[in-house]
Amino acid sequence: MQQEHLRVALIHDWLTGMRGGEKCLEPACERWPHARLFTLLHQPGAVSAKIERLQPRASILNQLPGWPRYYRYLLPLMPLSARWPIPHSTQLVLSFSHCIAKAARAPHGVPHICYCFTPMRYAWHMREQYFQRGTLGGIKSKMLDLLLTQLREWDQRTASRVTHFIAISKTIQERIRECYNRDSIIIHPPVDTDFYTPSNVKREEFYLVVSALAPYKRFDLAIEACNKLGRKLIVIGSGQEAAKLRGIAGPTIQFLGWQSDEAIRDHFRRCKALLFPAEEDFGIVPVEAQACGAPVIALGRGGSVETISPLGDSAEPTGVFFMEQTVAAMINAIERFEQHAGAFDPRFARTKAEPFHTQRYERELFGYIDQVVKAC
Repeated sequence: MQQEHLRVALIHDWLTGMRGGEKCLEPACERWPHARLFTLLHQPGAVSAKIERLQPRASILNQLPGWPRYYRYLLPLMPLSARWPIPHSTQLVLSFSHCIAKAARAPHGVPHICYCFTPMRYAWHMREQYFQRGTLGGIKSKMLDLLLTQLREWDQRTASRVTHFIAISKTIQERIRECYNRDSIIIHPPVDTDFYTPSNVKREEFYLVVSALAPYKRFDLAIEACNKLGRKLIVIGSGQEAAKLRGIAGPTIQFLGWQSDEAIRDHFRRCKALLFPAEEDFGIVPVEAQACGAPVIALGRGGSVETISPLGDSAEPTGVFFMEQTVAAMINAIERFEQHAGAFDPRFARTKAEPFHTQRYERELFGYIDQVVKAC
């Protein structure tokens, strides 16, 4: 049977915006326009038309009034809600998971391929970053420890429902092995290098942040560093940390909220450099920035080490790494970048980004799926 005619069930954690995970889902929705798409939560209009066209089927959590304001706090209920009615006639289950989606149950004998963004961060590797433990009392802290331990056990147990894991980076491949004791292959996420391209506009004297403003991303470091250095910083994005970050921002920091892809591309083309202090699983934004010719100042851990050529280690550097998540380390990296500004050629950045293009992702993902289906 040709792959296009497979009866496919697609699973995604939640559909509340077009971020990196949704960009990975979108090609599958385009390839299988008649697939069933299941999710925990769906905010109509928040994702692309290619995804919306599949009419996502959400869990009972979607019926809670006003859930977009507080859905992250529904984490304890999510495992109980991951019971999607996948038809018995399904021939392939393909989940895109950083939290719950990989727990989907495929019909007996049907392959379940999980494109894994990470094992559940909250329960494994980033407890402190997500839950600021120093602010909790003793009883609340103990209750949180119990909840996260139970979630970790559930996450590990439900990994057996996946027949094949795909990791988005070497970092995640290592986590899958550590957390689930499972092997995986690596297929990097897609980057639209046909859209994110350089231009002839002159670069300006501002640094840039583009991201959902979540606690673990540590954009407080970028803001405080630019405060101390007196550098202009433009922040594109929003999220639960937005109010806190605005509260610590000095006069050189400008918040634009969410912007269109065209506006983001324009800022990539004009910024002095992108600041990226997060330890990300992969990190699509730094690759998009490099595709536009922008250098990146990033934490030298996680997915960034696979997508950025750092100053000092490469004849064609595309960025600067700092190794500790501290304001002092970020300041040192910015100053080092400015001292060696002439070493960063936009052509180097573009060349670094090009191998991550969308067509490569589709070729690798669908080629691997074809191998799995033929072997079953």
